[in-house]
Amino acid sequence: MYFRLMHKSGIYIVEKIEEQPHGVLVSVVSVITHPMQGDLHSRGEVENVFFHERKALAHHEKRVVDANLLKPYTEAFLPYTASLIQAVAKMELKLQTDDTPFNRKALETLASIKKDYERQYQFTFPQ
Repeated sequence: MYFRLMHKSGIYIVEKIEEQPHGVLVSVVSVITHPMQGDLHSRGEVENVFFHERKALAHHEKRVVDANLLKPYTEAFLPYTASLIQAVAKMELKLQTDDTPFNRKALETLASIKKDYERQYQFTFPQ
């Protein structure tokens, strides 16, 4: 059975592996929403804040999470790499709608992360 999991600022499809004393062990199978870049506590700011680079959880990455965070997921979903490409493209489109210093910095950070994804998963993002 698959579940929807919001983890930090990303949303994923995961499968349950086993119950553990402090939660449920899950494995990531697909990405719905790529994590937002930047300082989440100072939204939209680029000055005098640490601008975080946030990557999506990796394919088959395991996490122990509280069972209350898992919501059943019954819809069809893309394989991990295709879902990652789609989630990054959605994030880029969202950031390109408004030309702000924050969005420019977030796009710059995403460009760097995309290179890491291409090396890690052996694919090329569409141009």
